Amino acid sequence: MSFLPFPLNISVRKLIAAVIVLLVILLLTITFLYRSVFSQSASINEPVIFEIMPGSSLSAVADDLQQLEYIESAFTFKLLARWRGVQGAIRAGEYEISVGQSAAELLDKIVSGETIQYRVTLVEGWTFKQALEAIWSTENISTQLKDKSPQEISRLMNLDRENPEGLLFPDTYFFTKGETDLDLLARANRRLEQVLNNSWESRLGALPFESPYEALILASIVEKESAVNSERGHVSGVFVRRLESGMRLQSDPTVIYGMGDRYQGNITRSDLQEETDYNTYRISALPPTPIALAGLDSINATLNPLSSDYLYFVSRGDGSHQFSSNLEQHNQAVREFQLQSNGNDGQTDL
Repeated sequence: MSFLPFPLNISVRKLIAAVIVLLVILLLTITFLYRSVFSQSASINEPVIFEIMPGSSLSAVADDLQQLEYIESAFTFKLLARWRGVQGAIRAGEYEISVGQSAAELLDKIVSGETIQYRVTLVEGWTFKQALEAIWSTENISTQLKDKSPQEISRLMNLDRENPEGLLFPDTYFFTKGETDLDLLARANRRLEQVLNNSWESRLGALPFESPYEALILASIVEKESAVNSERGHVSGVFVRRLESGMRLQSDPTVIYGMGDRYQGNITRSDLQEETDYNTYRISALPPTPIALAGLDSINATLNPLSSDYLYFVSRGDGSHQFSSNLEQHNQAVREFQLQSNGNDGQTDL
């Protein structure tokens, strides 16, 4: 007995059967597509790195991902990319594929360019040479400058000075694999220009600097003279007052810089008397270039020196300094603090 109001002929029955089969196939296909694209991959047990080389096509990337079993189906991966209209937007670089990451999430990552970031830190007080060595010792940086002189590097950086000393801002810089040393130097220089110009615009009144570059030179000396942030305004004030009154800066770090590789940890009286462009015991002005990378605190302290009558300072031996207003007080401080140190061999502070 049939439950239908009318009997079905064989052709109708076959059509219904075919439709049911097609619906089942469609449902299975949709289930497969959804699972292969949106479900979390179980093929990896820990994060892995996948690199897309420049110029790689969507098809090649999808095939590589499937071969490595990072996705289930290259076909569905390409289908999803074309459906989203991003088949030509794949970006080169290194990508971390997380445990359980779906193919759709991975596609989003490589289209947005969410590449792995590495980092290198340039430290306050470093010389340009030390900064370069730190960059060159960092993995995944492409080196272009190892056979270049400072003057050549300066030209490649498009600097308006032959000596690039001090023209980098000390900070932590993030980069992707393949970024060049020149790229990093250019970024560090742009950052310095931004910081220095901002500080210059907000500087304290009339100062003995004709340009931001001159302020940077003194900031580098302040950076090397004191590691105690609370002192930098006073250190800067001493130097500014000396410049204004025509006194020599008499800064040991400038002597050390002028000695170059000859410096072995000690300054002698003959070193203080040596004629170099950087020996501020012998020259009556700023040295020609910075002597180190100056940080934000030293730049701000230089452009906003603390008011006082201090003209001298000497190290206490613990990283801090004793400040004095006249030579008599200073000599007493030298006897109290500096001459207590063995092996000083005549080294003096201001």
